[in-house]
Amino acid sequence: MTHQVRPSDEELWPSIIAGDETAFGWLFDRYSRTVYNHAFRLTGSWSTAEDVTQATFLVAWRRRDDVRLVDGSALPWLLVVTTNSVRSEWRSARRWLALLRRLPSERHADGDLADEVAARLDDERRMAEILAMMRRLSPAERAAVALCLWSGVSYSDAAAVLGISEVAVRSRVSRARSRLARLMPNEIQEGKR
Repeated sequence: MTHQVRPSDEELWPSIIAGDETAFGWLFDRYSRTVYNHAFRLTGSWSTAEDVTQATFLVAWRRRDDVRLVDGSALPWLLVVTTNSVRSEWRSARRWLALLRRLPSERHADGDLADEVAARLDDERRMAEILAMMRRLSPAERAAVALCLWSGVSYSDAAAVLGISEVAVRSRVSRARSRLARLMPNEIQEGKR
């Protein structure tokens, strides 16, 4: 059995700067677990650590010209970016909570809590049905639907994020709508009313 010797960070970096995704993949394979563990230790949340890890490597790819290797390693720079990403997450969460606290309560004194609980359970059941139908779409169509239809991202912004043309995003959304219309025609018609 032969072992492939992976190049050092210093050897990889010129290729990464030139846009070599394979070289960047090697860097990701080398450090993603360490970055993830660092993010988890800072956040205490596995899901937030996943988000922060993704954000860290996205920043590393976008700012690959600016990365400073320390003693030939990209890890210290990646860990600083991870820490900064966690701080950004915290700031966003604080702003979000502050906004929620300023919103007036929707609960009425004469309202029935049972109705609210029943509505939430119904929403969760309905969302599970929708997600089951969404899983029948291709991953590319699901991504386009999630960005454009569910999150309100413009077609042009979705194209930039997905790395495809705006026409391709529109096509994916259109195909997804057609498939979903065949899968749940009654629900879509009720939603249009």
